[in-house]
Amino acid sequence: MSLHIPPVHVPPDGGEPVYLVGDTYTTLLKSAHTNGELSLVEAIMPADAGPPPHTHHGESETFIVMDGELVITAGDEKYEVEAGGVVYVPKGVRHSFRNLSRTKPARIYFLYAPGGMDAMFTEIGTPGVRGQVGPPLDEVDVKAMAAVADKYGFTFD
Repeated sequence: MSLHIPPVHVPPDGGEPVYLVGDTYTTLLKSAHTNGELSLVEAIMPADAGPPPHTHHGESETFIVMDGELVITAGDEKYEVEAGGVVYVPKGVRHSFRNLSRTKPARIYFLYAPGGMDAMFTEIGTPGVRGQVGPPLDEVDVKAMAAVADKYGFTFD
């Protein structure tokens, strides 16, 4: 059975990078690429950084740690995850994560299923460069995320 969508290839320097809340997010697979089934976003997170606890109400999120080490809290569980590790967080589960390094950025892939969260990054981020650490956390970005939370179905808890 065909989805009537073509295969997608994203080269190592491809994707749509933006800077947002001190991170660099590069959308690798848009929801539109996958007929809404999933989206894939790469994040470069500065040392000792991470978002506050939040919940996605419309999609599950899978964390794939590519470089570095994170602590991921999902519900009542806490995981220390090094490069090569994966954590799946079902929709509706409160979670947060933090780069454990005090000196080095971490690189993580976020797989959202179904897709859609990818549009938030491109909607409110500013043009960036894939693989580079973004500018420091900006209160304007925090307000922009809060402003689109309902649209993208997430809450800060």
